[in-house]
Amino acid sequence: MKKLLAVILVSIMILGLGACGTPEETSSSPDASPAASSPESSSSSSPDVSAKGMLIGVGMPTQSLQRWNEDGANMKAQLEAKGYKVDLQYANNDVNTQVSQLENMILKGCKILVIAAIDGSALTNVLNNAHNAGIKVIAYDRLIMNSPYVDYYATFDNFKVGVVQGKYIEKNLGLKDGKGPFNIELFAGSPNDNNANYFYKGAMSILDQYINNGKLVVSSGQKDFAKIAIQDWDSAKAQARMDNLITANYAGGKKLDAVLSPNDSLAIGIVASLKNAGYGTDSKPYPILTGQDCDKPNVKAMINKQQSMSIFKDTRTLATKVVEMVDAILTGKEAPVNDIKTYNNGSKVVPSFLCDPVFADASNYKQILIDSGYYKESDLK
Repeated sequence: MKKLLAVILVSIMILGLGACGTPEETSSSPDASPAASSPESSSSSSPDVSAKGMLIGVGMPTQSLQRWNEDGANMKAQLEAKGYKVDLQYANNDVNTQVSQLENMILKGCKILVIAAIDGSALTNVLNNAHNAGIKVIAYDRLIMNSPYVDYYATFDNFKVGVVQGKYIEKNLGLKDGKGPFNIELFAGSPNDNNANYFYKGAMSILDQYINNGKLVVSSGQKDFAKIAIQDWDSAKAQARMDNLITANYAGGKKLDAVLSPNDSLAIGIVASLKNAGYGTDSKPYPILTGQDCDKPNVKAMINKQQSMSIFKDTRTLATKVVEMVDAILTGKEAPVNDIKTYNNGSKVVPSFLCDPVFADASNYKQILIDSGYYKESDLK
């Protein structure tokens, strides 16, 4: 009888243990997503477990520029091809909208946030919330500032972008051969985008020596970043500034030989201003004009000899690297980085992966843009 009673008691204990779990196993959280409770992602102690099906938040700044549309589309396509779910949002260049979108991604249970920030200094609170929810953050192409909770940064080598632009001007004006003096005007990107500083410093690391020795002359005298920066990378603001520069400094047939523009949205505004001022004739050709992103209107402008070059940042390459980072983070592996020194956001040096930029111009755009499958020839008609 005693043996029978002991068997019954043991059976009751086993059944009781099978029906119970830890609080983490049995409680439901308002932040939990279906992916978070799936068998594939329930064990943090098994780093090689599949993370597929988890929700990834992707925050892009705007749909008004071609490059961000392509960045977002490439990111979404590559993540979904890997089996992830994607919440892709565009914020119409409004910081409050982007903050709200990111907060919603946190509430939905996104496991990683990939963020191309509108204002790199405006996301401190939302990143605190992401950290408290156990969410990792990858800054995409624009470094997020003043937060210790930026885990990784994926971008192109932004200083090198400026160097390539500066060297293009140097080579095409023959500055190394001692030619000059030439007149140049300088533009910089949005002051709330940390990348703009790197573009400017990279370009000036090449051009400053020629300004100092008189081979390049900034007729307006406007050289300081704060003076030449264009808020929000706005084409219309760039056009208005170029209008003012031409009126004040290039009246009476004075020649403008080069314009440093850090990206295509500024360049397209500068082209419009130059065209209105009568540039584009044999007697008054367009100056050398740089750019970045190889947007379709700008490639057409290169073909038409209105813009000289544009840095090509293949968003497919950058998206692939971010997907590799996402995979590594969610499976407990080491995320790929190749720079752990350069990008200090004010709170930490953010481990980064830097892709190499190349440039396209009228001589090589078919090889760089069409043969690679980035564009079809019909896109540029």
